Amino acid sequence: MSSSGFASQNGAGGTYANGPSSNPVALYPSNQGYMAPPQPTYLNSTLAKAPTPPGPNSNRLQPSPVGMSQHSPQQPASPNHRPVLTAASQSSPTPPNSYYQHPQQPPSWHYGGAPPPAANHVSSALGPPPQQPSATYSSGASTPPVFQNNMQPVGPAPPYSSLSSVAMPAPPALNFVAPQTHPPYGIPPTAMRGTPPPPATGVQPPPPHAYHNDAGPYSSQPGQMNRPMGTAYPSLQPTAYQSMPGMQKSPHIQPTAQLYQQPSVGMAQLSPSLAALNLQSETPEALRVVNLLQERNLLPPGMVTAPTPCLPQDLQKINCSPEVFRCTLTSIPQTQALLNKAKLPLGLLLHPFKDLSQLPVVTSSNIVRCRSCRTYINPFVSFMDQRKWKCNLCYRVNDVPEEFMYNPVSRSYGTPHKRPEVQNATIEFIAPSEYMLRPPQPAAYLFLLDVSHNAVETGYLDVVCQTLLENLDVLPGDARTKIGFITFDSTVHFYNLQEGLSQPQMLIVSDIEDVFIPTPDSLSVNLKEGKELVQDLLKSLPQMFSKTMETQSALGPALQAAFKLLSPTGGRMSVFQTQLPTVGAGALKPREESGQKASAKDVLHLAPATDFYKKLALDCSGQHIAVDLFLLSAQYCDLSSLGCMSRYSAGSVHYYPSYHKLHNPSQTECFQKDLKRYLTRKIGFEAVMRIRCTKGLSIHTFHGNFFVRSTDLLSLPNVNPDAGFAVQMSIDENLLDMQAVSFQAALLYTSSKGERRIRVHTLCLPVVNSLSDIFAGADVQAITCLLASMAVDRSVSASLSDARDALTNAAIDSLTSYRTSVLTIQQPGLLIPVCLRLFPLYILALLKHKAFRTGTSARLDERVFAMCQLKYQPLAYLMLMIHPALYRVDDLTDEGALNIDERTIPQPRTLQLSVEKLSRDAAFLMDNGTVIYLWIGRNCSPAFITQVLGVQSYAAIPQNMTQLPELDTAESSRTRAFIDWLRERRPFYPTLHIIRDESQLKADFMQNMIEDRTESALSYYEFLLHLQQQVSK
Repeated sequence: MSSSGFASQNGAGGTYANGPSSNPVALYPSNQGYMAPPQPTYLNSTLAKAPTPPGPNSNRLQPSPVGMSQHSPQQPASPNHRPVLTAASQSSPTPPNSYYQHPQQPPSWHYGGAPPPAANHVSSALGPPPQQPSATYSSGASTPPVFQNNMQPVGPAPPYSSLSSVAMPAPPALNFVAPQTHPPYGIPPTAMRGTPPPPATGVQPPPPHAYHNDAGPYSSQPGQMNRPMGTAYPSLQPTAYQSMPGMQKSPHIQPTAQLYQQPSVGMAQLSPSLAALNLQSETPEALRVVNLLQERNLLPPGMVTAPTPCLPQDLQKINCSPEVFRCTLTSIPQTQALLNKAKLPLGLLLHPFKDLSQLPVVTSSNIVRCRSCRTYINPFVSFMDQRKWKCNLCYRVNDVPEEFMYNPVSRSYGTPHKRPEVQNATIEFIAPSEYMLRPPQPAAYLFLLDVSHNAVETGYLDVVCQTLLENLDVLPGDARTKIGFITFDSTVHFYNLQEGLSQPQMLIVSDIEDVFIPTPDSLSVNLKEGKELVQDLLKSLPQMFSKTMETQSALGPALQAAFKLLSPTGGRMSVFQTQLPTVGAGALKPREESGQKASAKDVLHLAPATDFYKKLALDCSGQHIAVDLFLLSAQYCDLSSLGCMSRYSAGSVHYYPSYHKLHNPSQTECFQKDLKRYLTRKIGFEAVMRIRCTKGLSIHTFHGNFFVRSTDLLSLPNVNPDAGFAVQMSIDENLLDMQAVSFQAALLYTSSKGERRIRVHTLCLPVVNSLSDIFAGADVQAITCLLASMAVDRSVSASLSDARDALTNAAIDSLTSYRTSVLTIQQPGLLIPVCLRLFPLYILALLKHKAFRTGTSARLDERVFAMCQLKYQPLAYLMLMIHPALYRVDDLTDEGALNIDERTIPQPRTLQLSVEKLSRDAAFLMDNGTVIYLWIGRNCSPAFITQVLGVQSYAAIPQNMTQLPELDTAESSRTRAFIDWLRERRPFYPTLHIIRDESQLKADFMQNMIEDRTESALSYYEFLLHLQQQVSK
């Protein structure tokens, strides 16, 4: 989650405040790990806790202490004021009521600006390592020739301190404040502008056009339905939106850009021609005006792609891949005032440790960095000549080290601009010893297994032990890898695996109030040396507890014991839990009300019930331990409390509701495949990640699972290739004299083989001075994902309804800005540029997402897990969870198919998520990221049913069918190839459900029909009418 997590404020090395408790908690010193030397000095400054503003929004979340400058105290606000985020001025005190723009307005966000202050934070300064001579270069996974070029260093780098004693405020996570020099925008007051009214009865849509729909009208009374949810309503959803006659297109200027000339010193020279590039000339389609009320079929036939930044072609070719590094705006506004006027959020989405097929690796004793800001040399620096280069973040001119003149790839001398560091926006360095504060520790894995009666009943223990047995040899690591096991019910059980024993010894600690480690040296053992004992233990564990009648769970004491066991080396703690912890430290009580529905008021208990698990996570983070949680339970387990142990230790959460090995075989298959991926994927230990940006820009809020150690430094005890992060940005200083800005993420970690490595990603984006250019470069998917993370924070800090209102207002505000400031000719309808045409649809999808939906029964743990996913998943996986993909699959052909590894992968067109697109004569496949549904129409072709499902008729399709048989037919091959291809594009395994009209899962399938009206939510067309009404005010 964000550094603020769920209403949290993190500091470094000293105290922190979180949730219901504001008591300072001592952190373990983090200087036992290693980061960029010299050894960091922690400068602690604790602020008095700011008073909570009165009024209905007094519980707004105070985001993480990641502000870049000191801010004035928060001012109380009137109870009727609209909660908008504002940034305190850096030069003058915040005037009264500056957090709220207009009375009686619902939640909204201000994008940009520094955050308001927070309580009890600690900042730290981190020094850089000195530069040392260079050595070798390699590319890819194979081992290439090693080029030795040991030269003398030019000289030691000057000491560097990053914002030594900066007070790091914690802004409300979904609010932003502009600097006082740029007044925040505001919308005229309306009564609860962000809350859509109940479905209207007298709305007259455009004339209908022959939609096939056998649906009857719905009741005119709100809340009373004559039809089941998930159906289309012809009275409010026109059959086809037509292009409006005479619709004006935005005027475009003919291209005037000069041809980008490569400087003689190399590609890494930002050409002055960048200033001559006209964004509208490069992307005319992005600014074409669309009337959403008349144009219906706006989904692209395939995947939605990221917009391409308008840079010179040579720079664009080497820019960072959007799969790794994306910005919500691919054209950066010159000023905060311009950003405020656009009313679009500015932020970055990162997937820093993503599995990459090609990754250049440089082995060097001298990693070239800016002597001032410590930026790594990259393709977007400028070479003044062969001996000097200018940093693209702080603009300092640096000397080119003598050894950097040699290019190990071409084996030539005198071409520093052609070295791999300056030719690749993503690169990995094998770090020298200067980047270590202690020798790399062995990979250490500790498994905590719930063995209570409830756990044994689910049968999960058999799956875990069997999967571990099959994958012991492929756990990431080397000859030093260590492994250990702890089981727990009402007591804590340890296992002595010391070499020389004939079988594992079980040691029971019944004093859970003061848990201790009985034999520290023999409980976590070398995997290679103790492999036979480990195998014996895994084979016997399921039977050891098969007769148990223990119903209690001492999870807290087991975690305390595991922390003590792993503290010397750090490592990964894998926790498997099946019920609410009931005894010992961290015991919890049920908080979920049975059959609870999310009303218009709110959902309760989204925040943790105790800070025990957060405190434990921060202790673990200080000792480089990450905690991963697997929750397998049909009962309430208080995930909002338990999830803290993963959120603040850079771990991950996996949730399998209603898990049972026999009664729910599809979840068993999913759990088994997920666990295999989890055990075998690559892992980085003792990691830290720093995000730098060009002077004038600043970072003020992070989202993901981590601990914020300083303003721009994230502590990641473990880093895995499936974790995503997001940051919110602001413009502190005008960028008037800049043609482009850059962002750089540097991830320092220890590989499972014991190598210290640095993975660096650099993104370059142009700076623009017009609103039309800002809108043309908007990345609608990145904006949606960032808003989703912000809304999760708002749900916990304020209320669910507050977050929903703010999401709706995000769409209203951006549409209003476009209509009033960009459109030159006002026309009727809901007008939007093509690049943002999916924005209202994605906002509606978020409102209907399990994390934010209201009016339907939703298990509290399932809602909290959905929120965890929104904060943790990378964009590529997250978008499917927000807006699923629907395909027709009974008529798959090889036309337009992909050919991958001699396989033919059909590419059916993506359909709108509406019942009107379904037909009883066909079969449709829906992919929502975690589950794939194959819906078979009642009148579907018997040939498809026979050739793909292997049954003779529709009636013969089994009720709980979860696998497709391998049949020797072209239709079967195409269908299975397409489903396999969908599964391969994500790390974890989505289950397949074949459903009929009578299936119990049909309701879940229909719940994903985002464009249709439900018992508690508007249809897409109704939502558009609501937006038009608000925008036209």
